[in-house]
Amino acid sequence: MTTWRFGSAPFLIAGPCVVEDDATMLRIAERLVAVGERHGLPVCFKASFDKANRARVDAPRGPGLDAGLRSLERVRDATGLPVLTDVHNVDQVAAAAGVVDALQIPAFLCRQTDLLVAAGHTGKPVNIKKGQWMQAEAMVGAVDKVRNGGTREVAVTERGTFFGYGDLVVDHRNFALMREATGCPVIYDATHSVQQPGRATGGASGGLREHIPALLAAAAAAGADGFFIETHPDPEHALSDAATQWPLDRLDALMERTMAVWHAARERVGV
Repeated sequence: MTTWRFGSAPFLIAGPCVVEDDATMLRIAERLVAVGERHGLPVCFKASFDKANRARVDAPRGPGLDAGLRSLERVRDATGLPVLTDVHNVDQVAAAAGVVDALQIPAFLCRQTDLLVAAGHTGKPVNIKKGQWMQAEAMVGAVDKVRNGGTREVAVTERGTFFGYGDLVVDHRNFALMREATGCPVIYDATHSVQQPGRATGGASGGLREHIPALLAAAAAAGADGFFIETHPDPEHALSDAATQWPLDRLDALMERTMAVWHAARERVGV
């Protein structure tokens, strides 16, 4: 199995929001391989086998645990990329850890003690997304729960904080604050942080995709160790998060700009 570590900054976690058909998954993964090679970025492929927090009961959720994990395994076998997926309850953890290279805890579940400890017990790297209602320092408890399970390789992700109803803002101080408080690498989730939950018709989340480049550049300058980007060859027809996934054919240019800022910021301060 491919080895994945959060410690070698900068790095990229990217892929479609939810597991889709093999042709789409492989098309995205092959582009990610090229982007990683061009920019010297370690890349981890991300897709969710189940979107368990949809706004409506009839919203698409994905293929489920078994089929989703098999799809992710095929991506890794075909491209060599390590793969990451979300887990939503304790019963999913062992099966997911038996296939993927890293686990992710969704933001809404970042205080679920049993889930965090179970993820830690796997020994796999774990990325914990900061809850949309939480201050940076509160992530210490979430990280401690995973480490209590046994995993030492933990990252935390900034994905914005609710500002009123149905809107998110990113406090760029959180990259330094969370790193100092938790001792973990801090990832910036560029696509979920521009969501406008519940604002689209039909109960789906809306979003402001056009702000992703500026927010990514700001995160790179502010000290993010890694970047999380959901991307799709045809975002408007993606099965989930259509309003915020980044167009696959524009990903290379986006990362070129982001990495230029990341390196320039460190040269200026002597890092």
